[in-house]
Amino acid sequence: MDEVRKLGGVGLGARLRRLSEAIDGDATRAYSLAGIPFEQRWFGVLNQLALNGPATVSELAARLRITHVSVSQTRHSLIKAGLIAAQTDETDARRRPLVLTAAGRRLVTKLQPLWRAMEHAAAELAAESGDLMACLDLLDDALTKRPLLARVKHWMEREAAKPAGIAEKRPASRGNATGPRVRAARTKSQSS
Repeated sequence: MDEVRKLGGVGLGARLRRLSEAIDGDATRAYSLAGIPFEQRWFGVLNQLALNGPATVSELAARLRITHVSVSQTRHSLIKAGLIAAQTDETDARRRPLVLTAAGRRLVTKLQPLWRAMEHAAAELAAESGDLMACLDLLDDALTKRPLLARVKHWMEREAAKPAGIAEKRPASRGNATGPRVRAARTKSQSS
């Protein structure tokens, strides 16, 4: 029996971490099989610099919607690998945009076929899982609209306001998420 699945909604973070580890582990093995020394955590920053050109750590963090610390750690690793460099902005010496080095540009070119294969594999996984990407978009939007912490605080306040001895029924776990918005997203993707 899958102990994490049994947790229902309270295990959401654990399930997402498990899936992320499985995907990242397989991606790392795919890079290795292709003979390309590449760390999966580099993808977001390297891809953004390849697609959009120079950017600061803050700009990358905003685009990727991850923490400044996470981008900064990735920056250090990519600089050490010789794939990116920090430039000095001629108009603002405090601004240090990151750019791909010649080695970084060569690596991105070499990675393109593998990234296309990964995109196809991800599309297969999304289709097999009932349009996972649409569901993730809905989850991302819901968390942007109202973060998990705000939702937890709301329920904690409700529990604290109840008279002693009255317990609220726990929400049912929806293993395959069939709420109206998810059904609408699935219907929309199936008609495309």
